Amino acid sequence: MLRLAPLALIALLLPTAALSYEGAVRREEVDGGVHVPVLTRAPALVSFVEAPYPEEARREGLAGDVRLTVTIAADGTVADAQVTGPAGHGFDEAALAAVKQFTFTPAEVDGVPAPIQIEYVYHFALGEPDAGTAPPPPPPEAVLKGQLIARGSRNRVNAGTVRCSEAADAPEAVSAEDGLFELKVAPGTCAVTVTANGFQLYRTTEALEAGETREVVYYLMPKAIGFETVVRGEREKKEVVRRTLGRQEMQRVPGTFGDPLRVIQNMPGVARPPAISGALIVRGASPDETNIFMDGVEIPILYHLGGGPSVVNEEFLDHVDFYPGGFGARYGRAIGGAVDVATRKGATDTWHGSAKVDFLDSSFFVEAPVLPGVSVAAAGRRSYVDVLLPLVQPDNTITAVPRYWDYQVRVDWGSSRKPAAGQPVSSFYLMAFGSDDVLKVLATGGFRNRDINLDIHTLFHRVKGDWTFRSGNFSSVFAPFFGYDLGEASLGISSLKADQYSMGFREDAALEVLPWLTARAGADVMFEHLVGQAELPILSGVQYAGFPGAEPTAPTQLLSRTPNTFDGALYLEVDFKAGPVTLTPGVRWSYARVYGNDLYATEPRFWARWQPFPAFALKGSAGLYAQPPESVNMDQEPFGTPTLLHEWAFQSSVGVEQKITDVINVDVTGYFNRRFDRVVAPGLTTENENGQTTTARFGNLGLGRAYGMEVLLRHEMTKELFGWLAYTLNRSEQRRVGARDYRLTGFDQTHILTAVGSYRLPGGWELGGRFRYVTGRPYAHVDHAYDVYAVDGNGYGCTRQPPDSSRFSDFHQLDVRLDHSWVFQSWTLDVYADVQNVYNAQNIETYFNDYRCRVEVGVPGIPVLPVLGVKGTF
Repeated sequence: MLRLAPLALIALLLPTAALSYEGAVRREEVDGGVHVPVLTRAPALVSFVEAPYPEEARREGLAGDVRLTVTIAADGTVADAQVTGPAGHGFDEAALAAVKQFTFTPAEVDGVPAPIQIEYVYHFALGEPDAGTAPPPPPPEAVLKGQLIARGSRNRVNAGTVRCSEAADAPEAVSAEDGLFELKVAPGTCAVTVTANGFQLYRTTEALEAGETREVVYYLMPKAIGFETVVRGEREKKEVVRRTLGRQEMQRVPGTFGDPLRVIQNMPGVARPPAISGALIVRGASPDETNIFMDGVEIPILYHLGGGPSVVNEEFLDHVDFYPGGFGARYGRAIGGAVDVATRKGATDTWHGSAKVDFLDSSFFVEAPVLPGVSVAAAGRRSYVDVLLPLVQPDNTITAVPRYWDYQVRVDWGSSRKPAAGQPVSSFYLMAFGSDDVLKVLATGGFRNRDINLDIHTLFHRVKGDWTFRSGNFSSVFAPFFGYDLGEASLGISSLKADQYSMGFREDAALEVLPWLTARAGADVMFEHLVGQAELPILSGVQYAGFPGAEPTAPTQLLSRTPNTFDGALYLEVDFKAGPVTLTPGVRWSYARVYGNDLYATEPRFWARWQPFPAFALKGSAGLYAQPPESVNMDQEPFGTPTLLHEWAFQSSVGVEQKITDVINVDVTGYFNRRFDRVVAPGLTTENENGQTTTARFGNLGLGRAYGMEVLLRHEMTKELFGWLAYTLNRSEQRRVGARDYRLTGFDQTHILTAVGSYRLPGGWELGGRFRYVTGRPYAHVDHAYDVYAVDGNGYGCTRQPPDSSRFSDFHQLDVRLDHSWVFQSWTLDVYADVQNVYNAQNIETYFNDYRCRVEVGVPGIPVLPVLGVKGTF
């Protein structure tokens, strides 16, 4: 059972003479980095119990209103009720006794029944005294009916209260989920007031005649444009570290160009990647050791090449779960971290959309209901850096020219009516998404004395289905998928191409057996067929160029491979709850068949959480994680080694969470990861019967370890401010089996400090900033004293020191973002300036050497980069 801590406080209002609830609005929590749940269904009163009118109050002719805080259990019964606004004269006791007998439809948080609190007002009013003769019939009533719509977005306003007077006993109506309301009033002048959580008070006047029905549309102005919070709470935590990012709050973080997924790079445990790589480096692990999922389906990349935006449109995003380590048994095939991107269904009320244009790319998003119970959402993006960059790029420089596009389409369908309480619920959706990237790196002239031409092309498509079924305490999600990936690269006379076809499914089931016992189990199956080709030079036929440093020419040979890979896994997790303690043992069993070789893995995992106080918690985890080797590395010698086994990691962590104030909290986590059986080159050297030795291409001879500490000090989203301070202390080391000492990996960044903040100014302005300081990563320094000229190859050989012999200079950078929003009746216009590297820090990203290995030139990252953009939403 999902518990909210603290329980969300909702105000609701019902149109009856005896009772009312005030203003509940489904809103996403906005809290600067940690997800909180979304109220997906408000409770509705099913069984009302009328309270007896206190005799004392009746004798004195008194009326009264009793305000209560009511706790509704996950099954819709009233678990508790407390009087918060007493009226005296016996009203409090009568109202409390009656409310405790109410029943409601269960509230749902993130689509799952959950306990919730509401504020409830019980009205007591005496009827008109009997004068002995019947009064004349009142004139026919007038009817005011219409719809409440959010100004600037056209969202329908749910649970808004409409009155013709501010008097406590005035008749009132409450808008439904589609914003519709109907209010019956006496004819005459109606001084309309509309109140709704998160919106400014709306006033107008309507002159109504007897028997008239007046239809209206009222556009309510939001109290805040940006990041106002209505509902607060936290999903129940199992993993020691799970950082969930919401869509709306993440779009305005400076330095991200409005891309929520780039915010992951500002979280503790994530190292800064080289400027154009877009790699995700988590706790010192290699980028290929962290798995990326989109709606539960693996995808090859999270960011476009060239350090571009993420591969999913920001408006299509629902939330992102980021696990830097210690993730649950549901995820596998990774010994680093995991990222799961969840998209959202299309709107069910009316058409909505957005269009965004800036100096880097243009994008659109549209969502709408198309049939009863059917909604559609679609998004697309295309860059034009490849067109603009050559216009401003100076001569004699290294040019990285990216070009990218992506798309997402999702269709949801199911019953358009809400099921009755306790009835099974089914929902379905079909989604297609993909991404295409081309990155050209061209260097000409200058000190290099040679031309470099490197082309990289990556592409992927996925089609995924989803059937979600819920009945009582049981839930099931079945998701089949199909995919296609393309990877191409060419450098000089060499080229590579790989086409990969994949298919599989996921099944995730959960059952709350008892209030203190919940079990989760599932299957994760994937099949891949790879068609790979490589055109490589035949070294014996090299034709040397006429001057030193020029590229040689040679005849080439065409190599092709078609490996098949099957990887299937079953997993089981169980939550045991005993007061403030939650224990979660889990295990994942997997079987993989790669190039005809069978691989097995059993991965036990364990999590524990102790929360003796609401504001304090201790947590810890330990477990094994396995990742199968790449299929191309299991080719026959000399191109691969068929005997490779799984790569492994033992991950452990311990941490503490402390809530300092209502809006400030701190999370500190220490971790130690030991990696073993990693695939490295070369492999083992063996002696043959004839006395000659043979060295395997690869071998499971790599050892590694990473340890450190992560600190997240967060100011949660309030009306004007949000932000966080993230610090990571990390050490990432490696060695081969048989070597004595560990050496730093190329992904080690000892100190990573990120400060993010944004403040909402008056007049629709927002100002934010991000500062980053990162220790330089290691690299192999050229030892000029040992450079040699190879006559056979007509070139100089650069002799390098060990890979961790030098470090790049420390990185530091300040980014600033300024937004301004204009709210019109049916749409909102947002204009922003996102400036990276405000003070033009010269951060070296890599080094190039001339052909003689005598001159080493540092290549700086981006200079001051102002990006202006405009975005319209409706």
